[in-house]
Amino acid sequence: MLDAIRWDSDLIRRYDLAGPRYTSYPTAVQFHSQVGTFDLFHALRDSRKALRPLSLYVHVPFCANICYYCACNKVITKDRGRAQPYLQRLEQEIQLIACHLDPAQKVEQLHFGGGTPTFLSHDELRQLMAHLRKHFNLLEDDSGDYGIEIDPREADWSTMGLLRELGFNRVSIGLQDLDPAVQRAVNRLQSLEETRAVIDAARTLQFRSINIDLIYGLPKQTPENFARTVEEVISLQPDRLSVFNYAHLPERFMPQRRINSNELPAPAQKLEMLERTIEQLTAAGYRYIGMDHFALPDDELAIAQEEETLQRNFQGYTTHGHCDLIGLGVSAISQIGDLYCQNSSDLNEYQNTLAAAQLATSRGLVCNADDRLRRAVIQQLICNFSLEFAEIEQQFNIDFQGYFGALWPQLQGMASDGLIELDRERIEVMPAGRLLVRSVCMVFDAYLEQQNRQRFSRVI
Repeated sequence: MLDAIRWDSDLIRRYDLAGPRYTSYPTAVQFHSQVGTFDLFHALRDSRKALRPLSLYVHVPFCANICYYCACNKVITKDRGRAQPYLQRLEQEIQLIACHLDPAQKVEQLHFGGGTPTFLSHDELRQLMAHLRKHFNLLEDDSGDYGIEIDPREADWSTMGLLRELGFNRVSIGLQDLDPAVQRAVNRLQSLEETRAVIDAARTLQFRSINIDLIYGLPKQTPENFARTVEEVISLQPDRLSVFNYAHLPERFMPQRRINSNELPAPAQKLEMLERTIEQLTAAGYRYIGMDHFALPDDELAIAQEEETLQRNFQGYTTHGHCDLIGLGVSAISQIGDLYCQNSSDLNEYQNTLAAAQLATSRGLVCNADDRLRRAVIQQLICNFSLEFAEIEQQFNIDFQGYFGALWPQLQGMASDGLIELDRERIEVMPAGRLLVRSVCMVFDAYLEQQNRQRFSRVI
């Protein structure tokens, strides 16, 4: 399973389609407004009865500066005072959710995302963590996976010390690119020294894991200058790397309209960037986990993949997919049993709904039997690059080939092309197909034909 991935330009050209990233199945595109707070309370009750462990995601939407490439739900403001009314409503939400859960349910995973979580002042971060500890069973022995996204321009040694004191032991650092011309083109000026200072602080303070985010396909990037960025990043020795493909969708994300599309690299250049990046990271000892993710061999993600316990949820690849995921804050998504639900993405609506002592659940989906089956198939493929039919047949009481008979010609075509190996017992994603695993998963997506593919990024 851990063979090196193989670069095959012909396969990539044929299967580089637009499609979901499968942080869930069904994807968020299928969410609808008929799901609301009643469904959420029902799911929380089931979670409480089963005493399932928890994963908490807390969304802090504020950023002091806009990055033109960004597709996240954020509020750009220099006014730090805007955080306080938001925190009041967030604390209300924490209280309303927690009273439907059992104090014995341990929070194995916690993640602060954004936006820029360190937009909050030190006092505000202390206040928020104290409130979470009051209402949820956060682990006190540093054994949980408690992570936070860091913008090095918004953090220093004292900030890192505070985060460690509050219980965080993982950091994810946004870097994207180190070339000054690229940084100016996307309005994110960030020096290598700023980034190194945060990483040095994290190591000195014994944070357990450091992740760095890079993006290829940004304006003014070339294979040569991006290779230099990757070389510098390797020298920082992060435990994990996320190397994202920039999807230019200015009709959906307003900040992207400030990017000059004439300065974007050509598709062939993007492919060369990815190919070189894979070569560089592999030579440096990083293992390809899947999608955009790389990790050192002793990282928990790499170990979980080797042991076939890796999972995937709205936070990406995880070792905590067995937990119920509770999203807190504007636009946050929860996955509790068979329920997916999302808070309002509008800040005012989120705050006003909670001001009226109501939860801000605005849309979602309850998985049916077919969704659960296909979700299990897609999880196996995207995490393990293999699928044993007998396991699915036993779990869901079906005949695999009979149930998915209509898909067989597509799968046989992929097998003929060398993307997968297919027999009566299993699917194995081949080394040349691993970069294209999303395309294999898309075969099993019952909703894809009804959807507008322009909503999705391309596989490569």
